[in-house]
Amino acid sequence: MEDGGRWSRGSDPVVMNPFDGSEDADRGACRSTWARFSSWLECVCVVTFDLELGQAIELVYPQDVKLTEKEKTSICYLSFPDSYSGCLGDTQFSFRLRQSVGRRAWRLQEDVYNRDAPATLQTEASHFFGYVYFRQVKDVSVRRGYFQKSLVLVSRLPYYGMFSVFQSLVLVSRLPYYGMFHSLLQAVAPEFFEKLQPCLEAVCSEIDQWPSPIPGQTLHLPLMGGVLQVRIPSKTDKPGSPVRQTDRQNVLPAPTVLPSVHELDLFKCFQPVLVHLQMFWELVLLGEPLVVMAPSPTVSSETVLALISIISPLRFCCDFRPYFTVHDSEFREFTTRTQAPPNVVLGVTNPFFIKTFQNWPHVVRLGETKMAGDLPKQVKVKKPSKLKTLETKPGVYTAFKTFLHKDKILIKRLLRGIQRKRPSEVQSAILRRHLLELTQSFIIPLERYMASLMPLQRSVTPWKTPPQIRPFSQEDFMSTLDQTGPQLTSGLKGDWTGLYRKFFRSPNFDGWYRHRHKEMTQKLESLHLEVLSDADVMSWTREKSEVEIVDLILKLREKLSKARRQQLQVKDGVLEKLDGFLAAAIGSLPADLHTALYTR
Repeated sequence: MEDGGRWSRGSDPVVMNPFDGSEDADRGACRSTWARFSSWLECVCVVTFDLELGQAIELVYPQDVKLTEKEKTSICYLSFPDSYSGCLGDTQFSFRLRQSVGRRAWRLQEDVYNRDAPATLQTEASHFFGYVYFRQVKDVSVRRGYFQKSLVLVSRLPYYGMFSVFQSLVLVSRLPYYGMFHSLLQAVAPEFFEKLQPCLEAVCSEIDQWPSPIPGQTLHLPLMGGVLQVRIPSKTDKPGSPVRQTDRQNVLPAPTVLPSVHELDLFKCFQPVLVHLQMFWELVLLGEPLVVMAPSPTVSSETVLALISIISPLRFCCDFRPYFTVHDSEFREFTTRTQAPPNVVLGVTNPFFIKTFQNWPHVVRLGETKMAGDLPKQVKVKKPSKLKTLETKPGVYTAFKTFLHKDKILIKRLLRGIQRKRPSEVQSAILRRHLLELTQSFIIPLERYMASLMPLQRSVTPWKTPPQIRPFSQEDFMSTLDQTGPQLTSGLKGDWTGLYRKFFRSPNFDGWYRHRHKEMTQKLESLHLEVLSDADVMSWTREKSEVEIVDLILKLREKLSKARRQQLQVKDGVLEKLDGFLAAAIGSLPADLHTALYTR
């Protein structure tokens, strides 16, 4: 351990349990009382750095949460900056870590939530998101002269560590709500540093009283004597539309009121690379391997999260790590030179990575944010071969040639805004609107073509399996671009055809297609159920044999079970009406079949 707090790579984190063993027997029963808590957070951990033990999880709350040793190790390392020497004061950042294989997923709540949430805000089954609050202040009473702790929220709601000589408090959850958890940490962490475990228990008990996250609704969430007011976006919201004003009656005085899930300050994140914005949009859209080398985990994580958001409302379907360290379990996987780099966006701070990622096709090296007069200093595009020494200057190291031309009007508008001291929020709104319109111009032709593959509604009949969605033909789609391509809604010139062809080979296209195909399949299932409910089922059964009627009963029962399991959206009363048909059809059969059919 160096002065200032650099963690040596050779030691392994340990887990310290402050609870006595008498509580272990109660943990299985205890978890059932935390159902609401678990819809927001997986758990809260206190991560500590002890000079003798090394990094360690000192506390997990609720106490019965089961984290694997691999997950604990990852949380320990990711809860602290690579070097603490430059992080005096409070620092916030975020991370994303892969869950261990075999972990039980959060199923029913996720299904209901994901059904109504926008694609970009849906939960993940394979990763946790960590939100870190790290504090380092001088303290002569501490052996090495520094008080260092982190408060971390870990979630499957995609996004955003504390305790002895060095410590972290980690909340583990499952949502992508960077701003909400960021604000929650700001409210809870300082109080926790003063009152420790009793404060943590009180806050977790409050969270356990919160309603589950519901897309499209404004939730009032009590917290430490105040209220977090949060509106979770719904997939029915129009992209880019302003947040609706909500009724604030019966809202308690609040230290923090959030009108919506917070959005990142895109303009602040992209200030040094504004002139390269078109390049980054294409790199992210195509799922290209990209490394962000930043001076701090805050800049690293915010830049990575900003990057994956610039193709919204299209979901980024590749891997991404807002903050990545040499201790990560995927380190070798991502840094091997025996195969091409994976489709991932990595945020790193350790200069060691400059040498490690020399073979990567796209590397962004960011320096400390500095202004030259009224204009931000823009980093330059350099050849990847220049990425050789630890003294590498800020720049974009890539040989990538964009398919589309730069939008010079946008860049001039943003730079003029800097000269006129336009607020960052306004600059971000301009930037976000431009990126949204650009992505929509790209995706609308794909959506239009996909819709043409849907069978006509009149082809859905009650006594036949719903027709299949026609296969996606890349060449057929390309033939539609002259008449219905992105040139209808975007003024950008360039090789749109070449961009689409490369997009078809990316994980983002595969993810988009699978999502749309699933939605369309469920729509066909819903239409089939509605057509069945309007059919005269009993007249049909009178003309059929017992075998055919039993076959209908079994198939209809399976369709109803699947519809409820997937929360299919059908007209009111349809499922209840079909339940009645089932009962009537079973009643029409001989009595000796009733028991067998009712018990299946």
